[in-house]
Amino acid sequence: MQQYSEQVLQLLTGQKKEWPLAAKNFAGLEKVRTRVFNFDEVEIKVQFNPERIVSSAAKVDAKSIEARPCFLCSKNRPKEQQGVKIGAYSVLVNPFPIFSQHFTIVGEEHLPQQIKGRFCDLLDLAASLPGFTLFYNGPKCGASAPDHFHFQAGNRGFMPLENELEKLKEQHSIKLRSFTSDAWAVKDGLRNFLLLESPVKESVEKDFMKIYDALEAADEEPMMNILAFYESNAWKVVVFPRVLHRPSQYFEEGEKNILISPASVDMGGVLITPLEKDFEKLQSSDIYTIFQQVLYSEPVFNQFIQNLDNA
Repeated sequence: MQQYSEQVLQLLTGQKKEWPLAAKNFAGLEKVRTRVFNFDEVEIKVQFNPERIVSSAAKVDAKSIEARPCFLCSKNRPKEQQGVKIGAYSVLVNPFPIFSQHFTIVGEEHLPQQIKGRFCDLLDLAASLPGFTLFYNGPKCGASAPDHFHFQAGNRGFMPLENELEKLKEQHSIKLRSFTSDAWAVKDGLRNFLLLESPVKESVEKDFMKIYDALEAADEEPMMNILAFYESNAWKVVVFPRVLHRPSQYFEEGEKNILISPASVDMGGVLITPLEKDFEKLQSSDIYTIFQQVLYSEPVFNQFIQNLDNA
């Protein structure tokens, strides 16, 4: 399979020279402030990144989406924005980055954010972009453009979870028996999620669809975030089942308000705070309650994996 990492990195270099918005915001990452919280063997970083207000506060209700042009459609993109074609997708530099190498991978057609029928594309793209972790935010799980299908990609190793997976798999997981790939249900005290590993793409795809079909139904699709990367000739896929789009703190007023809209990167251990007040006041207890609200609780997760293993 052809690899495109070098091409997209060349794209990033060029865009930072030719596109003032991208240049400004990538340079701004050098000033990003970070706090680190430890929950036993789990590390959570909190990043103060004011440019991410565009995503964190995005209005994603149907009326708001209908009222604005789609910023991922080629006809509406900034004239400076260029891309690298990979199959039916264009890899674009994300002008509001979290990662030092941050890309949005956009479907050619204006079709909604629904992973069913596209999961195999995610695996192919992960294999085409070694050195990157790809991620998918469901339409009510952090996607700021739920009307136009897209993945994202960031340089590997930025999210703490990537480096914690092996240890969590060994110490805080249950091996699932009824899967064709190696599959684990992981409970690390903050997050409950599933991990699939296999060198066989068809096995990962089959097992993902088994998870998809077992997840609680929602309006557009079951709520989830996905991380995926290709390493040592095998795919690793992490699926976070969700029950809520945004935590209660997002809707509070005054001092109780915390503007966090968790998506895949947050699930991977980097909570994005676009407001300085939230960055400074956030405590371990806030982080814990945010994850507990948006992800499957332990009783629900236990029942879910029991149902999966008996399927």
